[in-house]
Amino acid sequence: MRQVLIKNIPKVERPRERLEQYGVSNLSNEELISIILKTGTKNESVKSLATRVLTSIGGINKLKDIKINTLTIIKGIGKVKAMELIAAIELGKRIYYDKDITNNAFNNAESVFNYFKYYLDNKKQEHFYCLYLDNKKNLIDKKLLFVGTINQSVVHPREIFKEAYLLSASYIICVHNHPSNDPTPSKEDIVFTKNIREVGSIQGIPIIDHIIVCNNKYYSFFEQNKI
Repeated sequence: MRQVLIKNIPKVERPRERLEQYGVSNLSNEELISIILKTGTKNESVKSLATRVLTSIGGINKLKDIKINTLTIIKGIGKVKAMELIAAIELGKRIYYDKDITNNAFNNAESVFNYFKYYLDNKKQEHFYCLYLDNKKNLIDKKLLFVGTINQSVVHPREIFKEAYLLSASYIICVHNHPSNDPTPSKEDIVFTKNIREVGSIQGIPIIDHIIVCNNKYYSFFEQNKI
């Protein structure tokens, strides 16, 4: 079947022209992807390529965590197009999920969990963050300090408290995920939490919670009276 090139599509039906005339909210998923991809191939319009992308990956929801090598398997999607699409998706997620961190008060574990669901959703490795809070428990900044398996040797207290001093933080909340989707703390988690809590007491910057985040649930050492 002969492919219809974008130049042969009436202007009123082209994605960019439709966006300008009708607004972005009235475009289909294929049209939005077409605009990001910019061009098709020698024998295929960008709209047709966008349709194939969605069909190949199994729908728009699969784009959330798509990888470059998954996209480049699709004929017509090179590394540059794949990176542009992934960058656009990530930007959209950040705009939607990232709030002004200076206005976030973390007074309970649930508020931390709700904030971190996006950052740690479906991660295949453990990601260890520290939240640095002022004396009113407003978030000053968050830092990703390690990716891997959490233990005392790789997440050193020196790194945790160095950032606290640089930010003039009054409190610290540690957060990491369990890719297994079971938030129950491991023996290593328990020992690690005990050790950094002791260091925090000595440094005068208390560790007020260590929260283990999974997709739909969490474990708080503070709520369980373990910290």
